Amino acid sequence: MLRIGLTGGIASGKSTICQLFSALDVPIIDADIIARQLVEPDQVAFTEIVACFGSDILLPDGTLNRSSLRKRIFSDPTAKKQLEEILHPKISQQLQLQSDRYNSAYCILAIPLLIESKLQQSVDRILVIDISEQQQLERLCQRDKSSLKDAQLIIDSQCSREQRLAFADDIIINNSSIDNLNQIVFNLDQKYRKLAYTQTT
Repeated sequence: MLRIGLTGGIASGKSTICQLFSALDVPIIDADIIARQLVEPDQVAFTEIVACFGSDILLPDGTLNRSSLRKRIFSDPTAKKQLEEILHPKISQQLQLQSDRYNSAYCILAIPLLIESKLQQSVDRILVIDISEQQQLERLCQRDKSSLKDAQLIIDSQCSREQRLAFADDIIINNSSIDNLNQIVFNLDQKYRKLAYTQTT
């Protein structure tokens, strides 16, 4: 099965593109969902995170205060690296296990930090969802009600647009209408199905 790694900067519209592929019956495996599952209180990663960052990153009910942890890692590169070392290997393992369960021509592995996590070897092709940094800032402030400063910090914590595009096999510039995006995704779907067929013959 062909594994397509879908990535892009924060607020670039990755979820929208995933929904369009899903409407074409393409399996979507989302690294963000896996990450949320990994930090549930009954998971090994949860125990490791608390041991690393202390119990002050917990909510009163004993679950992880994701908002507090997010702010910490975006302002502290060392904390960010520590969290990545806990989560990234486990996320990579789950991506592989979950994609192995499908019997389809190809699947989409939605990995926001694909380049930063050095997971390029886990996929066969990389599809980058691209928008300008100004669009990212506007969308992020509107979507998450973030301040301009906080939004810029989050964007700066990710790899640059240029770095991401350097790894792209395919690019969707996400600044057009939903109808146009539908057509772009449909064309890519046809392309990936042909590539998957070629791969298996």
